[in-house]
Amino acid sequence: MTVKYARITHDPARMGGAPCIRTLRVPVATVVGLVAEGMSVAEILEAYPDLEAEDIAEALRFAADAVRERGLPLTHVA
Repeated sequence: MTVKYARITHDPARMGGAPCIRTLRVPVATVVGLVAEGMSVAEILEAYPDLEAEDIAEALRFAADAVRERGLPLTHVA
């Protein structure tokens, strides 16, 4: 099953090939990091006026799917 993201783009010639929001130079990782730091959607939209709320939601879905696709090295806690 192929998942399509309407708002996530990938261009090897832009931003080092990092997945970005639409054709903007805003990497998905930046948006996800802002959410992880506790910024609200409203705060992110204020800081990045070219973004839309759905961009943020799709960035989070993209990140969740990316983590599901591969194993990440985690420390085992006993």
